[in-house]
Amino acid sequence: MLEFYFSYGGVLKRLRSGALGGEMDRLAEHFFRLGYKRASAKIYLSRIARFSRFAGTRCGPMPIHQDVVDSYLGAFTTDTPRIGAVSALGHARRVAPERFIIAVPSEEDDPDAPLLASFSDYLHRVRGLEPNTREGVLLGGRRFLDWCRHHHPGQDIEALTAKQVLAAVEYRLSLSTTSGSRTAATSHIRTFLRFLYWAGRHHQDLARVVPRTPSWRLAHLPPRLAWDDVRHAIDAIGATTPVGIRDRAVLLLLATTGIRNGELRAIRLRDIDWRTGEVFVRRTKGKRDRVVPLLEETGAALADYILRARPKVDSPYLFLSFTPPMGPFKCAAPVSRIVRKRLRHGGVELGRVAGAHLLRHSLATQLVGQRRPINEGLSGILCGGPVSSVEEPLAKDDGELCLCLDPFPRRPFPLLGRVVKNEI
Repeated sequence: MLEFYFSYGGVLKRLRSGALGGEMDRLAEHFFRLGYKRASAKIYLSRIARFSRFAGTRCGPMPIHQDVVDSYLGAFTTDTPRIGAVSALGHARRVAPERFIIAVPSEEDDPDAPLLASFSDYLHRVRGLEPNTREGVLLGGRRFLDWCRHHHPGQDIEALTAKQVLAAVEYRLSLSTTSGSRTAATSHIRTFLRFLYWAGRHHQDLARVVPRTPSWRLAHLPPRLAWDDVRHAIDAIGATTPVGIRDRAVLLLLATTGIRNGELRAIRLRDIDWRTGEVFVRRTKGKRDRVVPLLEETGAALADYILRARPKVDSPYLFLSFTPPMGPFKCAAPVSRIVRKRLRHGGVELGRVAGAHLLRHSLATQLVGQRRPINEGLSGILCGGPVSSVEEPLAKDDGELCLCLDPFPRRPFPLLGRVVKNEI
């Protein structure tokens, strides 16, 4: 079953090594049965394999003690990877509890297990939520039940009152530090209370008493880079190797068009109109197609990549990975790694958010700084259509856009004729 997610022999051998190597096929089948997307399942399997190799050096084929797990988790210096590792190990313990000395609690030990199992089925069959989303909502439901059991021991869920719900919400909000976490906490409690009413576990719809936390989109400026820093980072990429030529084309396309990570990975060779200098972007976030202008320098970099650096494999996609087996990028992580690597190499100090979307935010900031109208000028290039009435439309010719994107000057297409000739 592991071959469904990984095909390279060396990767399969590495995954099947370590303390949990013999359970990796079962874990792969577990993620497939739960309906995890391929990219998400591969991330979980890689995290489990990393722990498996660590545990193999500590206990070998013997059952894994909790001290080994604590030692592994304690090696992380930041919260995000530690939380991901905990989630992955939770799957491993559920699939192979015999490999751990401290197994996960059974339904007999966990009085909330039957209710949460019904809640999970409701989220899957009625709400249609994806596995990752279900896990977050289930965690919110479990935390709500834990609070009820701690503050009102022995009380049945049917006796829950609005006053108790408000007290639980107030407690969860006191632990939240951001507007996003506060919104998620109240949303999860509200979803769980709706389930109780839907399933007949409570005679009232207590979800109506849960207050909505104020959260305004775009209330804060997104992280962005100075336009000179973007230019400097792109100029620092050496176009002497195939990888460097590809990475330069990737950053130029992201920086001058503002397309998203997934949109870049979905571009095919036939989506580039070399004669008009446009890129056709298919099925964007808004479920509609759009066309973005292609500046001369960006087009020249793409032409150079196609003619000199692109792997000679049978694939319709524009950007390909140089890691065997060569093919299109299957997830967002490789593109984000390229952006982070090249920005750091260019001397740009990066914060917590430093992926492909950082260049999109930087382009939007540059356009606003050049007094482009937000209604169509900005949304036209980044989103594919106007948001409201138009006062000053973005020029169809990319000359005006090029002026906004200084220091990305107009340059001739040195390889354009060869690319168009090859297309014909």
